[in-house]
Formats: sequence, structure tokens, C-alpha cells
Amino acid sequence: MSRDPKMQEQWDAIVQELTAKFSDRDPLNLEAIIYLIGVQELGQGGREFSKDDKVNLMHIAICRLLEPYGYYEFDYIDSDGWPHYKLLKELPNLKPGEQSVLMKEAIIGYFTYQDLI
Repeated sequence: MSRDPKMQEQWDAIVQELTAKFSDRDPLNLEAIIYLIGVQELGQGGREFSKDDKVNLMHIAICRLLEPYGYYEFDYIDSDGWPHYKLLKELPNLKPGEQSVLMKEAIIGYFTYQDLI
């Protein structure tokens, strides 16, 4: 991502904003930001989540983030209020660094769409 200065600037702004709101220590990492997006998408933020719930929240976020890329499509909300997505096409085999870039790009798109940056 460092090859695109504008994207790096947008990513840094997101990290700075979320860190200021949700952490009093080190800057939030990619996984923490994905988790926060999952909490936002679930809409039940003011409660404790189990370890399984936290994994599911990250899955919700990843599905939501990759939806504009055509990998997932929103399907329904279950009786507990959890969104479900269906896989439209398989994700490409990416190296870890490429995965990070894709997710950061998707997060920038998410926050741009939400008019937060």
C-alpha cells in the first residue's frame, strides 16, 4: 500500500481515528479494525462477546468488506440479529501481504462509503 501515498494517508487517518476512540495504547492493527467493523455491522455493540462470537464478528466484517468486490452477497439476518452472507465466488489465493493490502483497500472503501473519511 505504501506505493500509493493517498491510500496510505487514508489508512493512517482511519487507524488514528479508531485508535483515538477505542484504544489508549498502541495503534489498532488490521485485525482489531476488522473486529470493530464486525461489531458495527452487527449493531449490538454494547455487550460482551464470546470467543466464538468474536470470530463470527470478524467473518461478518470480512464478508461486508469484500461484498463490493463481488465475493460475497448479503443473504439474511437470523433470529438473533446476526447477518449472513453467501459466497458468490472463491477468493483468490493471495500471499499474506497481498491479503493485507486487499483488506486495507476494502476498509478504506468501507469508511469512504460510510462517509467517515
